[in-house]
Amino acid sequence: MSLRHLLLSAGALALMSAAARAEIQVVDQVDAVLVVARDRAGLIEKLPSDTVFGINKPLIETPRSASLVSDLTLERFGIETLDGVTAVSPGTHTASFYGVPGALNIRGTLAENYFRGFKRIENRGTYSTPIGGAARIEILRGPPTPVYGAGKVGGLVNFIPKSARDEGRFLAEPEGQVRATFGSYNKKLVTGQFGAPVSLGAAEGGVYVYGEVEDSHSYYRGIYPRRQLIELSADFDLGNGWSTAFGGMGFHSDGDVQTPGWNRLTQDLIDNRTYITGRDTSLSDADGNGRLTPNEVGFYPYASALYIPYYGFPSSDSAHTLDTGVGTAKLNRRTVYISPADFSKTTTGTLYFDLAKDLGGDRTLKLQLFHDRQDNERFVSYGYPSAVDAKVSEARATLALPTTIGAVSARTLVGASHRRFEGRRRESYNSGLIALDRRDIAFGFTATDTIDSPFTDEPGGIGLRWENDNRSDWNQSGVFFTSDIEAGRWNLIVGGRYDHYGVESQDTGFLSYTVPGKQADDRNKATWNASLTYKTPSGLMPYISYAKASALEMSQAGDVAPSLVADGSWLSNSDLAETGVKFQLLNGTLVGSLAAYRQNRTQLTNTSPPTVQGTRAKGVELEVRWLASEQLSFTFAGNSQRTTIKGPDASFQYIPAYTAGVAGPNAYGGSYVVWSFAGLPGRGGDYAYTLIPRSVVSLYGAYTSKDHDWGQAGATIGVSHVSQTAGTVQNAVRYPAYSVVNGSAYVARGPYTAELNVDNLFDKFYFTPDADTYANLGALPGKGRELRVTLKRTF
Repeated sequence: MSLRHLLLSAGALALMSAAARAEIQVVDQVDAVLVVARDRAGLIEKLPSDTVFGINKPLIETPRSASLVSDLTLERFGIETLDGVTAVSPGTHTASFYGVPGALNIRGTLAENYFRGFKRIENRGTYSTPIGGAARIEILRGPPTPVYGAGKVGGLVNFIPKSARDEGRFLAEPEGQVRATFGSYNKKLVTGQFGAPVSLGAAEGGVYVYGEVEDSHSYYRGIYPRRQLIELSADFDLGNGWSTAFGGMGFHSDGDVQTPGWNRLTQDLIDNRTYITGRDTSLSDADGNGRLTPNEVGFYPYASALYIPYYGFPSSDSAHTLDTGVGTAKLNRRTVYISPADFSKTTTGTLYFDLAKDLGGDRTLKLQLFHDRQDNERFVSYGYPSAVDAKVSEARATLALPTTIGAVSARTLVGASHRRFEGRRRESYNSGLIALDRRDIAFGFTATDTIDSPFTDEPGGIGLRWENDNRSDWNQSGVFFTSDIEAGRWNLIVGGRYDHYGVESQDTGFLSYTVPGKQADDRNKATWNASLTYKTPSGLMPYISYAKASALEMSQAGDVAPSLVADGSWLSNSDLAETGVKFQLLNGTLVGSLAAYRQNRTQLTNTSPPTVQGTRAKGVELEVRWLASEQLSFTFAGNSQRTTIKGPDASFQYIPAYTAGVAGPNAYGGSYVVWSFAGLPGRGGDYAYTLIPRSVVSLYGAYTSKDHDWGQAGATIGVSHVSQTAGTVQNAVRYPAYSVVNGSAYVARGPYTAELNVDNLFDKFYFTPDADTYANLGALPGKGRELRVTLKRTF
């Protein structure tokens, strides 16, 4: 029996064992005192959430698959990045977007990031999304509520910042903490937070500030992440039914460098770490500037010596042939594709403002404003430069209207919103200068495998230029409603919105391969969703849900490509059908959900011109959280899914040498490309999206001691099993299934706490395939064992 089946069995046995101990009749009212006493790891939701439908409702009663990760859970489970939340949220995984955890993969496709219910600018791997300042993270598997605006059905991650409201109430007195973390590979992280009640005349409220500074090395040699974050929030009751909340977050990172990990992929490399070495010397750095400029590679921009189109038969030339140092070597796990020329610098700024009026009778009028900005410059030395300057603003007004007619009650939200985006995206990857396999990473970077970039500003016009320079403006104005209707044990939730979109884009890049001139279009679109739940006396809540959604097809900067505007594919449709059962047993100490879904949605390839790919996914997800006693709790998260790319896939792709039928030493000096992926053997129609595992299963246990005179201690340990993945070409390299064990422990005495975290306890060796156009050329070796020690002082 495989470990995945063992974990599934263990989760099912834990559920059945707990249910067997329950009395047949379970009270409708949850014993809140018991839950609070047992919930030492922050596993159970304490306040209703409006993430799923826009109306405050406990996630356990919400007819959609969703998970909560509290700040206490982040601490107890040692979760530092979005990648880590897969331990407690089923259906989530992260494809390696070149080693930068910017977004989660939910149900087979990349999810969107939200801040307090507002969609942020795209982050597919631009920077590591900070989560340390979160009061909680909410993960929705499905489309956003109509209140939040249009979006795809795959899923979203909603970040709720720390604030002076403690479980709905203002802080009674000042509080704060300081944390210092030191760990493997020279990790150094310092965080601090402080909150205090504030009275300003008739206004009562509080403020909260959180900050962090990191200056670390990385498990991967040559990568040195440095990040700074500041977060401020203020909440006030102004009197006479008025209230306000405002604040923001500023973030800067210098060192979130993207890396494809290992290149020159073969099955022998994955299984035995046997790497084919060698370099090509037919191309030279003639001017000695330390890199290959376009004039040293071929006639720029149309004739590069570094790529060969594949037309069904093998082909090679001198630039593709390795002529020195050819052999094999065993790669060190910490060695990845990197050079001193690689960099990434990101600055983001997020602001929000709420003003609400309590109209009495549970009626509320609220105005919300939101602004998000992202500036990024980055370069990867295989030949990919990028510069992003984007900003988005949104205004939203909502009116809550409760209604009761006999035995039927309803809570309804109606409102309107307007969202505007302005952005500029500059990139270069169209001239055929990218050759991922050219560098011998066992030898290290050289001038003849480091490609020039527009950031170097070479004199004489010989340098690489911005081949794409897209300026894009778009706006979305809409009206919406959501209604939560209860009639006895039945609960119906319906919602919809009607939007008007307007978009303008123009790419003035040197080699954009897109339609010339400014492209503009506008369109109206309606979307809707409906969910029905029945609350049984036993604590089981079966439900069924359906949603029709639409969303803009945005590139990495949040912009829309002119070619999509020109051919009308800039606005896509998606749909979701889901059924499941949620349960709340043992006086609320055993909660969870079982869901089955089928969805159709799209994803955009990062090619020029970009291609809108259709995907179809179906799967089953199980989540269980059990507060077994005041000292012991368990979590189980598991899924089985299959995602399919709808053919024919006409996207431009880089393909590995073995697919082109060329031996590595005769191919690795350059690259091979196909203009349409559908032209490859076995890829003319639909095909499985094997970059994502069919199953991810996690089982964790947390122990917290009783309070003693000397203090308190606790520990968490768990295992996550990830099934096999593979490239997307026929007979691709396969990445074996793996299991990773993580553990943490802490000792607290008075205001002091010492914590120990160990990631990948048994130093398991595994891989995550790359994403997007280069998915078949690179794979990132997983990080080995890492230790962290944290000292915390609360006050």
